[in-house]
Amino acid sequence: MKDGTRQDYHRLAPAFEEHAKAELVGNLVNLLGLLKGPTLGYQIDRYQHSLQSATRAYRNGESVDLVVGALLHDVADGFAPENHSEAAATLLAPYVDAQTHWIIKHHGIFQGYYYFHHFDGDRDARERYRTSPYYDACVYFCAEYDQNCFDPRYANMSIEDFMPMLDEVFGRPSQVPGIAPLVT
Repeated sequence: MKDGTRQDYHRLAPAFEEHAKAELVGNLVNLLGLLKGPTLGYQIDRYQHSLQSATRAYRNGESVDLVVGALLHDVADGFAPENHSEAAATLLAPYVDAQTHWIIKHHGIFQGYYYFHHFDGDRDARERYRTSPYYDACVYFCAEYDQNCFDPRYANMSIEDFMPMLDEVFGRPSQVPGIAPLVT
C-alpha cells in the first residue's frame, strides 16, 4: 500500500466502498446465520433467539435502531465469545444512536444479573454503570429483549421481515466521529 499513488486510491476506494455498501447487510445476515444450529441446552438456537429479541422489540414499538440492535446483539457469539457484546456494538457503532450502541456494548454484563451468581460471580456487576444515562435502558433491554427470548412457542418474525430495517440502518452515512468516506 505504501507504493500506492493518489490516483490509485481514487480508483480503488470507490470500488471498495460500493462493494462494501452493497454487501454489508447480506454479510451481517450471513453472520447471524452462523448462530443457527445447536441449542446448547436452551430451548431454541441463538439465531431464533436473535429473531425473537428483535420481534419483541419491534412489536413493542421500539426505534428501528433498537430493533436492529436486538437482532444483532449476539451476532458476534461465534467469533468473539469472550467479548461478543463489544464486538456486536462495534459493528453497529457507525449506524445506530448512542443509546443503542451503549446497550449492545454492555448487555453481556447486564445479562449477567440473571446468572452470574450461579457461577459464584457478582450478579450486580452491572452496578458499576449505575451513573450512565443508559443504565435503565440496558436493564430494560435485558429484561424484555434478551433473558426472556428463548421461548419456542413465541411467533418470531422472519429475517425477511427485518430486511427493510437493516437496509435503513446500514444505509446511513457513518456516525463515527473522524470517519469519513474514502472518497468525496
